[in-house]
Amino acid sequence: MRTLFDETVINGMRLRNRLVRSATWEGMCDGNGHATSRLAACYGGLAQGGVGLIISGYCYVRPDGRQFPGQMGLCDDSGAAAMRELCDAVHRDGGALCLQLVHTGGQSSSRAIGCTPVAPSAVKIDQYGEEPRELTVAEIGDLVRAFADAAARAKAWGCDAVQLHAAHGYLISQFLSPLANRRSDRYGGDIAGRSRFLLEVCRAVRAAVGEDYPVLVKLNGSDNLAGGLEPDDAVAVARMLDEEGIDAIEVSGGTPASGKGVPVRQGIESRDQEAYNLPLAARIKQAVDCPVMVVGGLRSYDVADGIIRREEADYVAMARPFIREPSLPLRWEKGDEGRARCISCNGCFKPGLKEGGIYCVVNRIERESSALSL
Repeated sequence: MRTLFDETVINGMRLRNRLVRSATWEGMCDGNGHATSRLAACYGGLAQGGVGLIISGYCYVRPDGRQFPGQMGLCDDSGAAAMRELCDAVHRDGGALCLQLVHTGGQSSSRAIGCTPVAPSAVKIDQYGEEPRELTVAEIGDLVRAFADAAARAKAWGCDAVQLHAAHGYLISQFLSPLANRRSDRYGGDIAGRSRFLLEVCRAVRAAVGEDYPVLVKLNGSDNLAGGLEPDDAVAVARMLDEEGIDAIEVSGGTPASGKGVPVRQGIESRDQEAYNLPLAARIKQAVDCPVMVVGGLRSYDVADGIIRREEADYVAMARPFIREPSLPLRWEKGDEGRARCISCNGCFKPGLKEGGIYCVVNRIERESSALSL
């Protein structure tokens, strides 16, 4: 019977358990998008804490794909030394690092990038802060090459895998969405056309890194948004990715405009609120042969282990719980199966903009209260 702490292999990448740190913006890179010692310490702590696979915060493949300050970038060779140090920090304690590659498209802003954001179509929808400029076919080809170049750098500099971010309303997700993609050329229309950009990126990345290097995709099982990507089309995309030889699919859902169905939800206080993307992930799991990861509100050991035992997914992914408890995997493995201490307040992200890096504000409040009581 499968368990949460099985050792597994994804295309040669050996993982010590089925627990994945899902990508989250940390705000810990410098102005050039290079990793800092603070980020290396963060990832090193996750590896020490027993996380099987660490997926990095979203890393822009071109300067106009940046969204927030402190975001990682992989646009040229200038970040090589910093990336190697980041990989070393993970590998020293037996972890594996997967670099998530992204272009934020219409969800960027002219303030962040100094020009009008680009997107599949020049439409103003709720998930955008402003109306973007429509990409030309030639520019789409340039972006495909940018993803491939970034993946080649990630491999050369020591990352164990790459993940293409095709979820949460960013550029690849925008192409998949009939709400954001109104194109009438070969990159629009039905799901075959809307998935063309993603598949071209996958093929270019595979050509850049080779067959024996893990390439993953993060995919929305649904945009949870009227007019957006629906589950039937998401399953169709997952099947296409599987046929392309993708090595694993992480299933998420939602965009910033999805109301109660946003990707990062608050107030997860009971078991029935956990694993909110599991129905989507389980459906994709039934449709593909490649491993499937599920992310979204996981907090309880028995919920996570049950997903693995019932084969509803092959890996479970979390982000916020590891911000509060980097050593949560070791705690669970040693027999303390108590619920993750994360209260899903999203307070961890606020310091990222003001203080140059996320952290659990509840932990800090508790430490300060304890110090005052001494």
